[in-house]
Amino acid sequence: MTTLKKTDFIESIADSLQYISCYHPLDFVKAMHAAYKKEKNKAAKDAIGQILINSKMSAIGKRPICQDTGIVNVFIKIGTDCKFDTTDSIQQMVDEGVRLAYSNKDNTLRKSVVANPATDRKNTKDNTPAVVYTEIVPGNTLEVHIAAKGGGSENKSKVAMLNPSDSIVEWVKKTVPAMGAGWCPPGIIGIGVGGTIDKAVLLAKESLMQPVDMQELIERGPANKLEELRVEIYNAINGLGIGAQGLGGLTTVLDVKIAEYPTHAASLPVAMIPNCAAARHTHFKLDGSGPAKLTPPKIDEWPDISLAAGDDVKRVFLDGITKEEIATWKAGQTLLLNGKILTGRDAAHKRIQQFYNEGKPLLEGVDFNGRFIYYVGPVDPVRDEVVGPAGPTTSTRMDKFTGMMLEKAGLIGMIGKSERGDATIELIKKHKTVYCMAVGGAAYLVSKAIKKSRVVAFGDLGMEAIYEFEVEDMPVTVAVDSSGEAVHKTGPAFWQKEIAKMQG
Repeated sequence: MTTLKKTDFIESIADSLQYISCYHPLDFVKAMHAAYKKEKNKAAKDAIGQILINSKMSAIGKRPICQDTGIVNVFIKIGTDCKFDTTDSIQQMVDEGVRLAYSNKDNTLRKSVVANPATDRKNTKDNTPAVVYTEIVPGNTLEVHIAAKGGGSENKSKVAMLNPSDSIVEWVKKTVPAMGAGWCPPGIIGIGVGGTIDKAVLLAKESLMQPVDMQELIERGPANKLEELRVEIYNAINGLGIGAQGLGGLTTVLDVKIAEYPTHAASLPVAMIPNCAAARHTHFKLDGSGPAKLTPPKIDEWPDISLAAGDDVKRVFLDGITKEEIATWKAGQTLLLNGKILTGRDAAHKRIQQFYNEGKPLLEGVDFNGRFIYYVGPVDPVRDEVVGPAGPTTSTRMDKFTGMMLEKAGLIGMIGKSERGDATIELIKKHKTVYCMAVGGAAYLVSKAIKKSRVVAFGDLGMEAIYEFEVEDMPVTVAVDSSGEAVHKTGPAFWQKEIAKMQG
């Protein structure tokens, strides 16, 4: 009988979460680099380049790859010949490890978990509770697969109860475009098939923990029907031309994982869950000899990439900017932003809406007139940082507030990630404003462009407070220009045709 120490287990959970916050799995880095080398769309190639540069910076600086440091998912297999030296539950011990990891003073992680999600949505302040799955298996060791799942990718999860005769490939081809770019492609797609609908979701989530091996699979050839299905779905998704960050391009997905379970003869439950460009997961075992030992990868395992400023890059100054100047910017153009911007996410927008509904003026200092907003919830700073990693959040969640912000608040520019809805694009066109896209998955890189930061309002919301950032050469792409042209529509449409020509 193996006796596992409570302290070893808690320390291993905490250490693994710190580890995955700043180190990408090397198989993921290599797959991303391969995608970078073959990408033909410059905008998509630059986005992948930023992700890789950010990954290396995070590994060196030991700071989060992404500002969204996730909700913790833990899959635990406990050997029948194991016991703990405590009466605490597995959930209690995991949560204590999460608590320690997310409050680490050397590398603070963003606390994003809210309790009572149907009502109060109050932040738990320590990122607990984790989502824990346990299984009793033969053996005398404890095995843990742990991940920190970002909201942007988790929100794009899809499930369906197909008919047994339906094509899974066709369902995927129809469903992936509806996911938009909020999951920060290119990444991994996990698919669960069978069981019941809840089992299918669990299979999809757990499949994302598997190593990235699609290129090896293609080179050696599929060994069975399931591997054939993986390759078929991989090619089908990439054939859509969605590309990195939804800008259009050759690589939308780096790998496709599929896990199966027997199901009812009348059923075909299918779940699909994407992993974003901040693929954070690791695996360890405990055998009673001490806590898990996680060895950091060598920095020379990362590729050396530099992004040279091209002729189409324009440096702009936001303080006092006019709509006349904004009208000269074109969709797809790269800008380097300088000046002061305000931030705001879901909770801040909801409060602003309450002020307007009650006929009250906004708080002092909250003046969006003629200004840009950045949809972000940054990580708290450590040491000499002005702000922690501060990448964009999914902009489509703010679409419902855009009319209010343009018409009542006087906003003239927005910065976030992923596409905007058709109604929002029409509002941007109507008000002659602009929407710019920063690269999701490049949070630490983006934070280096922020030279000053202060909380302006709603400090009780934590990372969802309204900040004022002063930025210097912050790289963005014009995603919807003042005429209503949207790169998330034109880019994939163009590259889908180009890929079809290449394959034809």
